[in-house]
Amino acid sequence: MSEENILKATFDLGFTYTRSTGPIIGYFLTQLQKCKLVGIKGANNKVIFPPAEYDPTTGESLSEFIEVSEIGIVITWVWVKKPLNKHPLKEPFAWALIRLGGADTNFLHVVKAKTEESMKTNMKVKACWALPPKGMIADIKYFKPLE
Repeated sequence: MSEENILKATFDLGFTYTRSTGPIIGYFLTQLQKCKLVGIKGANNKVIFPPAEYDPTTGESLSEFIEVSEIGIVITWVWVKKPLNKHPLKEPFAWALIRLGGADTNFLHVVKAKTEESMKTNMKVKACWALPPKGMIADIKYFKPLE
């Protein structure tokens, strides 16, 4: 086929719709904007953080919010020696699975530690907030070690 016979058209891929966050995620984001952390009570009274609309085990709808602590423990972690442009911090940091006080699940976030040697499994960390908060997960700017 010659170059003259090829059909061409420009196309801009766009999302011309908006999505509601719904009552569960919407409430979670509203609380983040107030610098508060909430999970949700799931089956067997386990607290899921961040909250989910449905219990991951039973599939039942969830609706009972539980405030959790901004202090948690590091379950496991990995050190990033040379952050990339897309990373949340420009200096070395740790990605960590953190379990907040009052929660029964872990979630992934950034720990801003001074050195790799200062990072420890089971160490206590505390949320540091981005100001002003905007109602998004990035409102938790990072966690800082308490030890």
